[in-house]
Amino acid sequence: MSSSTYPFSAIVGMADMRLGLLLNAISPSIGGVLVRGEKGTAKTTTVRALAALLPEVVTVAGCRFSCDPAAPDPQCPDGPHGGGERAVRPARMVELPVGASEDRLVGSLDIERALGEGVKAFEPGLLAAAHRGVLYVDEVNLLGDHLVDSLLDAAATGVSSVEREGVSVRHASRFLLVGTMNPEEGELRPQLLDRFGLTVEVAASRETEERVEVVRRRLAFDEDPAAFAAKWAPEEDALRERIAAARALLPGVRLGDGALRRIAAVCAGFEVDGMRADIVTARTSAALAAWAGRTDVTTADVRQAALLSLPHRRRRNPFDAPGLDEQKLDEILASFEDEEPEPDGPEPDGDGPEGPEGPEDPGGGPDGGPDGGPDGGGQPTQDAGDGPAATTTDVPPQREEPGREPAPQEASASGGDGGGEAPEAPAVAAAEPFRTRRFTVPGLGEGADGRRSRALTAHGRTTGARRPRGGALSKLHLAATVQAAAPHQRVRGRSGPGLVVRRDDLREAVREGREGNLVLFVVDASGSMAARKRMSAVKGAVLSLLMDAYQRRDKIGMVTFRGSGAEVALPPTSSVEAGAARLEKLPTGGRTPLAAGLLKAHEVLRVERMRDPSRRPLLVVVTDGRATGGVEPLARSARAAGLLAGSGVASVVVDCEAGPVRLGLAGELGRSLGGPVVTLDDLRAENVSALVRTVRNTDSRRAA
Repeated sequence: MSSSTYPFSAIVGMADMRLGLLLNAISPSIGGVLVRGEKGTAKTTTVRALAALLPEVVTVAGCRFSCDPAAPDPQCPDGPHGGGERAVRPARMVELPVGASEDRLVGSLDIERALGEGVKAFEPGLLAAAHRGVLYVDEVNLLGDHLVDSLLDAAATGVSSVEREGVSVRHASRFLLVGTMNPEEGELRPQLLDRFGLTVEVAASRETEERVEVVRRRLAFDEDPAAFAAKWAPEEDALRERIAAARALLPGVRLGDGALRRIAAVCAGFEVDGMRADIVTARTSAALAAWAGRTDVTTADVRQAALLSLPHRRRRNPFDAPGLDEQKLDEILASFEDEEPEPDGPEPDGDGPEGPEGPEDPGGGPDGGPDGGPDGGGQPTQDAGDGPAATTTDVPPQREEPGREPAPQEASASGGDGGGEAPEAPAVAAAEPFRTRRFTVPGLGEGADGRRSRALTAHGRTTGARRPRGGALSKLHLAATVQAAAPHQRVRGRSGPGLVVRRDDLREAVREGREGNLVLFVVDASGSMAARKRMSAVKGAVLSLLMDAYQRRDKIGMVTFRGSGAEVALPPTSSVEAGAARLEKLPTGGRTPLAAGLLKAHEVLRVERMRDPSRRPLLVVVTDGRATGGVEPLARSARAAGLLAGSGVASVVVDCEAGPVRLGLAGELGRSLGGPVVTLDDLRAENVSALVRTVRNTDSRRAA
C-alpha cells in the first residue's frame, strides 16, 4: 500500500459502505456499488483505500489490456498471446472524470496513421485500463449520456467495442464499478442505476466522539502518512488475508433451495423489476457467507443482502424515498423461519478477524479511538477538510385541506384577492402526476447533454462538417476529409492508388443532439389559487413537469409568490427530489404579487446565466393571471413580463383559471412574455391537442 493512501482499516463509521465494497472485492460478479451521500463523507477516500487491499493481478507481459496468462483474450488487440512472460502488478483503480470524452473512455484511433499509412493504431482508453480492477466514477449522476451508454455496454457484456470509419477494435473489459454521488445534485439515470449491484447511503455522524476521532486520525495521517500507514499495517494485512480467504471459500458456498426461495419471495414482495435483483441478492448472500467463514447461506445473509441490493430497484419515480421497509422484509423472511438451515460449523464469536463482525475494531487500534462498529453508533462519519471518515470492517445489522371559496364581492373586476390579507391556508396534497407534453427552447444551443432542446453536441446525427476547433479532432467526417484532400494529390506526388492525407485536410463532423435546460417554475401560491380549490391540481401539474425535467436531465428552480412578495423556494439545482419536497410543503393564501414573482425570476436567471452561460432557460409560469397589491398591479406585471421577454427568455404560461366566468388574464401574460399559454388539461401528453410545441419568444421570432 502506498504511504499516501489512507488505510481502509482506519476509517471510522460508514459500515454499510465498507461492507458493500468488501463484498464486491470478494465477488466482483455482484456488479459494483453505488454510494449516495452528502459531500465530505470520505466516499472517495474509502474507495481508494479499498483498491490497496485487492490482490495483485497477473498479466501477460507487455499487454496493454491486462490479459490473464491463464485465459488470454483471443481478440486482444495486442494478441495473440502465446506462452510469453508474465508480469505481476497491483490492482488498478481507474477514475473516470465527469467531463471525459468518449475517446478517453473507450480508446481512440490515430486517424492520420489510419488514413495515411493504413495502420490500425489504437490507443487504449479507461475501460482497458480498468480491466480486472476498479473503475471509479465520482459524481456518477452528472455523467453525460454518451459516456453512460458506453459504460453500460461494457458493464453488461464485459467487452468494449470501438467501431468507427471502418475500423473495428474489441477487447475485454471486466471491472468493479464503484460510483459515488450527492443526491442533491440530481438522480442517476435509471438504466445505469440498475447496473450497480448494491447501493448504500452515507451521512455524517452526529456523535461528538466519532467526529473527534475522525479529525484526530486525519491530522495524524496528514502530519506523517508513512508513519500512520505503518501503525495500521497489521490491520491492513489481516483484512487483506481475510478477503483472500473469503475469495477462496466462495466457490464452496452452498446456496440451497431454501435460500433461493427466500430471495425470490423478498424480490417479489417488493415488486422489483426484472430478475437482476434476484441474481444480485443471491450473489451478495453467498459473499456474506464467505466473509463470515461459512459455506451455508442463512436468513441473516439474505436479509443483509436485500438491504444492500434492493433499495435502488424498488423506486418507481424520482420522488420515492430511498430505502427498504425493514418490517415488511422481516415479515416475508419470517414465513420461512422453519426452513432455517443449521450452520455448517461453530458460529464465530464476531470479535476477531474470523468472525462475521470483521477484524479487530480499529477504534481500539493505534490511535486509541472509540469503537467505530455498531456499539459506537455505527454511523457514517464525516471527515473534516475532505479527509477520510474512519471506520471498521464490521458487519452491523441494517438498520387536503383546500382554501375557502371566496364570496363574490371578494374578487375584484381586475382579478384581485380583496383588500385585506387573507389567512394562510394549510398545504394541500398534490394530485397524481401524469406524463406531460414536451416544451423546448427555440434555436440551437450548446449546453449540457440532455433530452429537451436542440443543440450542437459531441453526439447525435451528423448535420455537416468543419475544420477542427483548436487543433483537436473530435469526430472525423470521412467523406469531407477525402473531398478536402482529393484536389491536392498531384501536388503531393500521388499518381497511383491511395490517398495522401495531411492534417489540414481533416474535417470533423458537426452533430446535432439534445441539451438539458434550466426549467424555472414561477408558481402562484396566493389566495386566488387556493380559494378556488385548484391548488391540488396545480401541484400535480408542477410535479408532473418536475418529473419531465428529471427525465430530460434539466436543472430546475422554483420561485413562489404570495402575500407581500416573492421568494426563491428552490435555487437552481439538479435535484428534482428537492423540488418535490418544497412543492409538497408550499403554503397558500394572501394577495397575488405577480410582478414581484416575475422580477424575482428575472434576477434568478440573470445570476444563473453568469454561473452557467451555456444552459438555456425555460420559464414556466403557473398562475391564473390575476395580480393584486400595489399601484396598477396588472400594468406592473406586464412590464415585468416584457423585461423577461426582452432578455430572450423562452416562456410558457400554464393557465390555472377555472369557473364559468374567465377574465383571460393568463392569456395577456403569455402575450407579454412572448410564449404560449396552455391549460392544466393541455399539459397532458395524451391530449390530442397537446402535441410537442416549441416555446416561442420575441427574440426567436425576430431571428426568423
